[in-house]
Amino acid sequence: MTKTRAVPLPSKGIWPGLATVPRSPLRAVAAERLFHHAVRTIPVRVEFPDGRVLGAGGPDAPVMRLHRPGHFFQRLGADAKIGFGEAYMVGDWSSPEVADVLTPFAARMATLVPRPLQALRRIAERTQPSVEDNDLAGARENIHRHYDLSNDLFSVFLDETMTYSSAWFADPEQDLMDAQLRKIDGVLDFAGVGPDTHVLEIGTGWGALAIRAAQRGARVTTLTLSAEQKAMAEQRIQAAGVADRVQVMLRDYREAHGSYDAVVSVEMIEAVGKGYWPTYFATLDRLVRPGGRIGLQAITMPHDRMLATANAYTWMHKYVFPGGLIPSVEAIEDAVAQHTGLRVVQDRAFGQDYALTLRTWRRRFLGRWQEVAALGFDETFRRMWEFYLAYSEAGFRAGYLDVHQFCLAK
Repeated sequence: MTKTRAVPLPSKGIWPGLATVPRSPLRAVAAERLFHHAVRTIPVRVEFPDGRVLGAGGPDAPVMRLHRPGHFFQRLGADAKIGFGEAYMVGDWSSPEVADVLTPFAARMATLVPRPLQALRRIAERTQPSVEDNDLAGARENIHRHYDLSNDLFSVFLDETMTYSSAWFADPEQDLMDAQLRKIDGVLDFAGVGPDTHVLEIGTGWGALAIRAAQRGARVTTLTLSAEQKAMAEQRIQAAGVADRVQVMLRDYREAHGSYDAVVSVEMIEAVGKGYWPTYFATLDRLVRPGGRIGLQAITMPHDRMLATANAYTWMHKYVFPGGLIPSVEAIEDAVAQHTGLRVVQDRAFGQDYALTLRTWRRRFLGRWQEVAALGFDETFRRMWEFYLAYSEAGFRAGYLDVHQFCLAK
């Protein structure tokens, strides 16, 4: 028999409404039946407080422990795309290894809801709110909500380069920092960045790519919407001794001007929003000189799943990345073909490297939780961040998500 874990109730001031269990008995019953139907063929063990076990997994399968089944199914019934994650945040369920549980679910994402009911799901599910649209004002607010949490928070689990995107490992034992530098060199090589190159970077992060490009002898203009990131990036650029070759600007990509030998953008397109993809790629085309190249790194998902979920409002939108949408390779290729004079000339994928990157981040985050707590973050935040990293890792492990580097030529 499983016991309810002592998880503190979410603060009403920080997490409004999260502690309140939604009440929709009919939807809860429907959610319970769908959940039972789904886990029949999934290699997991779902353990109930009364000793019942569901799932197709054997004794060594990943374990999902339902501590408060009634609350879990109420949340799932109210909004499955959000309720599953919220139930973890409040302690309605737990697992000794969350990513192991989520991976087989991710592998069956397209079939968890029976096909006859999928049309009804699209009618019932929430859509992304208009306030999270990525116009000029909305994009700044969406970026602020995630990237301005705390530079100190990110420094707890990122490597020394402060790189918050997938590493590219030469082998699974390679040090994370070396794998991140390999990734950066890969995208810089795609963009043809070398001595005397004038580079535009869209999405500064904490300055690692700009520093690496400047160390190659390039001159770099880099854009960010995060004031926190800009301040730390400038400190790191100064410390690296390349401040004379790098300019950090608090500016939206749509406000960029000039002409550049190369443009680079690493995992920024996911925050652009589908409605702005034509503008994004047209802007890249406008800013790169004839003969120039663009290095683009993007998380991707299958095209049919992108179309099916393009307007859905999910747990990830609500708690981590508001306004975002992961594109498919087809969507990127179509946008490039229809809205630019560019062409994709090289493409490499390394999704399992992202799974390893996320696993490393998650273990560092949990292993150094006391340092995070000292920054003022509570237990609900810990569970939210753990779920976010594990959920993302599961997507890459299952192949539902991938990450690509593209070389675009003009």
